[in-house]
Amino acid sequence: MIHTYRLQGCKIALDVNSGAVHLLDDVSFRILSRAEEWEALPEQIPEEFLLALSAYDSADTVREAYGELWALQESGTLFSGDEYAPFADRMEDAPVKAMCLHVAHDCNLRCEYCFAAQGDFGHGRKLMPVEVGERAIDFLLTNSGSRRNLELDFFGGEPLMNFEVVRRVVAYARSKEAEYGKNFRFTITTNGLLLDGEKSAFINREMSNVVLSIDGRREINDRLRVRRDGSGSYDSIVPKYLSFLQGRQDKEYYVRGTFTKHNLDFTNDVFHLAELGFDQISVEPVVSDSRLDYSIKPEDLGRVFEEYETLAARIAKSREEGDFFNFFHFMLDLDQGPCAIKRLRGCGCGNEYVAVTPEGDIYPCHQFVGSEEWKMGSVLDGTFDRQTKRKFARANVYTKEDCASCWAKFYCSGGCNANNAQYEGDILKPHSLSCEIEKKRLECAIVLQAKQLASENRSLNS
Repeated sequence: MIHTYRLQGCKIALDVNSGAVHLLDDVSFRILSRAEEWEALPEQIPEEFLLALSAYDSADTVREAYGELWALQESGTLFSGDEYAPFADRMEDAPVKAMCLHVAHDCNLRCEYCFAAQGDFGHGRKLMPVEVGERAIDFLLTNSGSRRNLELDFFGGEPLMNFEVVRRVVAYARSKEAEYGKNFRFTITTNGLLLDGEKSAFINREMSNVVLSIDGRREINDRLRVRRDGSGSYDSIVPKYLSFLQGRQDKEYYVRGTFTKHNLDFTNDVFHLAELGFDQISVEPVVSDSRLDYSIKPEDLGRVFEEYETLAARIAKSREEGDFFNFFHFMLDLDQGPCAIKRLRGCGCGNEYVAVTPEGDIYPCHQFVGSEEWKMGSVLDGTFDRQTKRKFARANVYTKEDCASCWAKFYCSGGCNANNAQYEGDILKPHSLSCEIEKKRLECAIVLQAKQLASENRSLNS
C-alpha cells in the first residue's frame, strides 16, 4: 500500500508498511499516482500504462523512472509487505505501566469546552484523599509486572487544588521504588493559576514532564478558558508559566492548547506561544458534540486543512531562518518511529494505562472517567476487570475495520478509543472527523520532515 500526494511544492509517496517516504520527480509521481491502488509494480511496465504516460514524457524517460521505482520495490521501500500483522496477536496480558491519577475533581476554571464537565466529570466536586492516592500507587506496583519504569500523571480538574496530596503521593511512591525495583516518572497537568515559587520548585524537582494549559492569544484563551466569575486567565498564567520555565532548565514540558471553530486561524496562536518563549507547543482540535457553537464540523474541514498547510509553511520558513520550536503534531520520526505494538494499538488505554478517580474507581483512561459503564474496578478493594482489559488489548488497527485500507493507520493507531466510543458508539469505530484531521496533520508532518532531511543531505554532500 502506498499513498501519494502533493504539498508545499513536494511530490510525496509514502510506503505505508515500511514507513519509507520518497520525494519524487514529476515522472515518478505520475507513475505512482496511477499505480497507488496496486499491490505491487510488475517487473516490466505495462504497455497501456506506458502509452497513457507518453502524453507527458518520452517512453525512454518513463521506462527509466519506472526502473528506479522497481528497484525501490525490490529494496523493500515501495509496495512493501505487512510485517506488523504478527504482532497483533501478542497484545494481551500486558502489565499496567501508566496511570492518570485524578487528585482533584474540581477546578478554578470553567473552560467551556472541557470534556471533564468543567472539572467534576459530572459527579460532583471532590478531592482525592491521600489514602486513595497511596492505594493507587500500590495497585500500579502490583499490576506492573516486570516493568521497571512507571508513569504517573497528576490530573484533574486542577491538581494544584490538592497539592498536599500530590506531595504525599510522590513521597509514598519514592519510598517504594527500591523495595519493588521500580522507577517512577511523574507528570502534572495544570492550568497555572495556583503556580507559585514553592509549587514550582517541587514540580521542577520531581516531575519528569509538565503540561501547561493555554490556548494562545489573549483574546482566544480568554474566550473559553475563564474563571468561575467569567474573567479570563491569560494575564495571570503567562507570567507564572514563564517564571516557572526559568527554573525548569532542560527538563521536559509543553504548553497545550485547544483550537475551536472560533480560532480556525490557530497558526497565529501557535506562533504567539512561540513568540512568548515557549519552544514545546501543542495546539489540538476540540472534539465535542457537533451541536455546540464552538465545535469543529465536517464543513470546517477544508478551512482546518488549509490552516495546517499554512502552519507547516510558516514552521518551515521559521526553521530556515534559524528559529526552532517543536509543534507536537508535526513531530515525526521517519527513521525508526514507535515500536510495532505502539503503532498498532496507540496509547494502550484500558490495558497498559488506566485512570483512577478521587473515590478510587478505575477507568480505561481520563476521558472515560464519569461513564459508569466503563468502570473497571477499584484500587480500594483490589477489583480489576480483566475482561475489559483484554477488550482494549485487542483494539488495534487490525480489529478496527475502517483502518484496514487507511494509509495513516500505523501513525494514528486507530485514533482515540474514548472519542471513538463517545462519538461513534464503539471503541473499534474510528471517529471520522478526527481521522480526517489526523491525516492532514500527518501529510504536513511528513513533508516537513522530508524537506528537512533532504536539506541536511544536501548540506552533507555539498
